[in-house]
Amino acid sequence: MSLSIGDPVPTFTLPDARGGEAGLDGGAPAVVVFTCNHCPYALAWHDRIVDVARDVEIPVLLINPNDAERYPRDSFEAMQERVRRDEGWPMPYLRDETQEVARSYGARTTPDVFVVDSPGALRYRGAPDADHQDPSQGAAWLREALDSVLAGEEVARPETDPVGCSVKWK
Repeated sequence: MSLSIGDPVPTFTLPDARGGEAGLDGGAPAVVVFTCNHCPYALAWHDRIVDVARDVEIPVLLINPNDAERYPRDSFEAMQERVRRDEGWPMPYLRDETQEVARSYGARTTPDVFVVDSPGALRYRGAPDADHQDPSQGAAWLREALDSVLAGEEVARPETDPVGCSVKWK
């Protein structure tokens, strides 16, 4: 399954590496990012996504769906350690152990970014910006989409190709 722009997005609740649970229950704008601990693309874009989370007053939810048996660096324990090491971690880092959420969104890569509007419809899907190797890009595509969604406007560039490592399916 893969979501199309304008489709309602699935809601979910998942375990958070900081303790407890978090998720998306609809009714408010949000950013959902499928990511992980080991992919060089995800790691290269991480600080830019963190900056977005610090700059906006809406949820930015990171979800790690990767098979932790084949990729131990993506285990829940490794996620918890990563969050503990980064004192300024500003967002939930969720574990999709069953991979059901990733499948319901049609996640393909780490990272794969989804911007959701207030009614719970998909408004942007793709990469954070044009180049994972250029920090000056500043997650420009993600920011453009968020600015439009928060202003109640159509997103000018609603879809880009997600770039990164493939989701590690079980």
